[in-house]
Amino acid sequence: MKRRMTSVILVLAMTVALAAAVTGCGSSSDEKTEDQKAADAVARKIDAIYVQERTSKTDQQCEDAKKAWDKLTDKQKSMVKGKYADPDYFGKDTGDASKDDPLNQDGIGENEILVTSFGTSYNDSRAADIGGVEKAMIAAFPGWSVRRAFTSQIIINHIQARDGEKIDNVEQALDRAEKNGVKNLIIQPTHLMHGEEYDQLKEAVDEHKDKFTSVKIAEPLLGEVGSDATVINQDKQAVAQAVTAEAVKTAGYSSVQDAGNNGVAFVLMGHGTSHEANVTYDQMQTQMNNLGYANVFIGTVEGKPADTACKQVIKKVKKAGYKKVILRDLMVVAGDHANNDMAGDDKDSWKSQFEDSGYFDSVDTQIAGMGRIPAIQQIYVAHTRAVM
Repeated sequence: MKRRMTSVILVLAMTVALAAAVTGCGSSSDEKTEDQKAADAVARKIDAIYVQERTSKTDQQCEDAKKAWDKLTDKQKSMVKGKYADPDYFGKDTGDASKDDPLNQDGIGENEILVTSFGTSYNDSRAADIGGVEKAMIAAFPGWSVRRAFTSQIIINHIQARDGEKIDNVEQALDRAEKNGVKNLIIQPTHLMHGEEYDQLKEAVDEHKDKFTSVKIAEPLLGEVGSDATVINQDKQAVAQAVTAEAVKTAGYSSVQDAGNNGVAFVLMGHGTSHEANVTYDQMQTQMNNLGYANVFIGTVEGKPADTACKQVIKKVKKAGYKKVILRDLMVVAGDHANNDMAGDDKDSWKSQFEDSGYFDSVDTQIAGMGRIPAIQQIYVAHTRAVM
């Protein structure tokens, strides 16, 4: 009888323990579900503003997305994932946005220089690179008001939602100029070349040109594209010299030849484009060769890279016999491509691919947009002055 009673008690104890375990798992599962629901709701709000078209709802959507993010716990923030959304959208530290001037003030006057850029959500790079060009314009042309416009609404929304900084898109900037009574308008694009972004900008400006007495669009950084890889011009030469000199100085060498003698190759990674203007990158390689910069190689991350793809550039550097590599961005602004595609830790970044090749003793990076280089800023100033 005692043995039977003991068995019954053991069965009851196991049943209670199992019930408790099941109840505990259910509670944990419910909690996880609620966390994911909260994270997914924020992801949807981020995806809603990750768009290129601005609407009457955009300002409120940006505000709502940030408020919803701020209400999440740290655990929930780490679970945010959507078509475009991830924890870095609001959580990544890219510097102090308060150091940047959006240049969207009224009181423009009759003469305006509108500096148009693709834009970047990296706060420090925006202030140093885009802001560097804008400040050079302000210093060079005291009789003109300098204002800013970005062509990427996706980036504008990101900055506005995360930091509360409002930057005009091209339409807003042109409307602002019209309402302020601007008569003479000069558009200075910070684009590298006459590519797709430049073409779209020109179309937008053409729709407004009858609102002003004079509207002129200055040359992008590298000037006219040219027909093939052998075509170069003074702008390409000046840019090649300026960016190479900055890379050499940052690396601590006295000259590009000095670096080469020490087994160092500089790889300048550009954006790349599917536009016919992609030939510009081949022209820049031609320019480097003509300057005698045998240890400077041009690559591209997007578009139709072919000969300028990362794997091809690795082969070129290896064949040339250089054992140390310094990667630097060939972009006006050191944004996402420079920080992630070039210098990131992911296995498909250029830094990782160069390291994993096993050919080189060292692979270092320089993350610095060309817009912060004084000599580059003066090329833009010269282009503006040419149409003034």
